[in-house]
Amino acid sequence: MMNLKPSAAEILLWLFVLNLGVAFGAGLYEHRISLPRWLDATGAHWSAEAARQDDVGRRFWGLVNTGPLTLLTLASLYFATQATGPLRAWWLGAALVALVDRLLTFAYFIPTMVRLMQSVDSPAAVETAMRWARMNHLRHALAAGAWFAALQALSWLRVKGGA
Repeated sequence: MMNLKPSAAEILLWLFVLNLGVAFGAGLYEHRISLPRWLDATGAHWSAEAARQDDVGRRFWGLVNTGPLTLLTLASLYFATQATGPLRAWWLGAALVALVDRLLTFAYFIPTMVRLMQSVDSPAAVETAMRWARMNHLRHALAAGAWFAALQALSWLRVKGGA
């Protein structure tokens, strides 16, 4: 009979994969659905009021992504270094890419959006919002890369038969 009790590392990797998938999907959703409410298509106006009404940072990101993904990333860095072979390489790669995403989030994305939510509609606010939106493409790429690498690690975990 096979052991059906997953290890802590296996549970963590599953949670990491799920959270990265949610972060990637929600990031795309925010960019395509919410951002156009805040910054018009021509980039001529910034609506801090619309951004404050949505308040996605406190209503979604903080609860689902900012805290949980950061903790899962740090735990993944530890557990990935304990793994061996291809599992270690993919998991460590995913965790390192997610760490870059976390650092950018705390250093740039959160502080910039907090400032934008307090800004009036001005050319400077529009330029900052446009830069934030362009930089968001990098964040999407990092989230996708970390997610795909974590999925690959998960497949190696399954091949290996556990962590």
